Amino acid sequence: MIIDTTTKVQAINSFSRLESLKAVYETTWILFPILILVLGITIGVLVIVWLEREISAGIQQRIGPEYAGPLGILQALADGIKLLFKENLLPSRGDALLFSIGPSIAVISILLSYSVIPFGSRLVLADLNIGVFLWIAISSIAPIGLLMSGYGSNNKYSFLGGLRAVAQSISYEIPLTVSVLSISLLSNSSSTVDIVEAQSKYGFWGWNLWRQPIGFIVFIISSLAECERLPFDLPEAEEELVAGYQTEYSGIKFALFYVASYLNLLISSLFVTVLYLGGWNLPIPSIFISEFFKIDGVFGTTICIFITLAKTFLFLFISIATRWTLPRLRMDQLLNLGWKFLLPISLGNLLLTTSSQLFSL
Repeated sequence: MIIDTTTKVQAINSFSRLESLKAVYETTWILFPILILVLGITIGVLVIVWLEREISAGIQQRIGPEYAGPLGILQALADGIKLLFKENLLPSRGDALLFSIGPSIAVISILLSYSVIPFGSRLVLADLNIGVFLWIAISSIAPIGLLMSGYGSNNKYSFLGGLRAVAQSISYEIPLTVSVLSISLLSNSSSTVDIVEAQSKYGFWGWNLWRQPIGFIVFIISSLAECERLPFDLPEAEEELVAGYQTEYSGIKFALFYVASYLNLLISSLFVTVLYLGGWNLPIPSIFISEFFKIDGVFGTTICIFITLAKTFLFLFISIATRWTLPRLRMDQLLNLGWKFLLPISLGNLLLTTSSQLFSL
């Protein structure tokens, strides 16, 4: 009887161990894709910083980074390590809580948006029915972090930069959302995977770039303004506001703002690829691909990731070149462009898209 009871206890213990191991295994498999995505994003940001410096140097006919690593590719990593070990200063009369939370909110809200980006038909962290609108909703939280940083700094330049960031974000989010809504109507879905697959039928000529040219232009201008890139970098205009909401920051918190700006630029470029440039699809109709050029498995996944990143970096090149091509707008010009020009055009484009969809039924 005692032996039988001991056997039962051992069986129960071994079962509980198996259950705990299973729970650990499941948790690991949940966290593994997230860690891979974060690692990929980090490498992507380092590459973008290096590319921007090289392209800027080429445009201005000067030598870019060349000493840190081959072709200066490790320069961004060296700058990050330097900022990591710099002293973290707090304004004496500022709000320490808001000052500290602001950069974290800016970075986390942008990082969450990467969860709905598809790099392949089954290579997406979260394929949601409201994927594109989740991105817009989450990314609109970032300006709140900038405003908190500006207010918490107890500096007039920082506060003015934070106010400008919020005003700019509100002005350009509406045309951006309306452009995305037009794409959702065309694709009959708000899922990022469905939107890409809807463009694959006719290859290059099936991309939404040709079906929505007005929306594409509005989306590019609005996304540049959302990223606060020249000619829309009013919140951190050096000649007017020292460095805007970043004026009082140093060390790791300044590095977070620096990373957030490039994360925002990368996510905008990825969404241009997904919404307008066919995502992971080759510019060949899907009929021909399935018959003559069927790609599957690890090789197919690698090809999909490469195609997505190639299209993304093409748009990144345009954004970087624009920085050294166009002069900065005034604040009144920036708001007029958003409210009086882009908003009516995007609404007209939505009306045309809705009408065409109704008549095609």
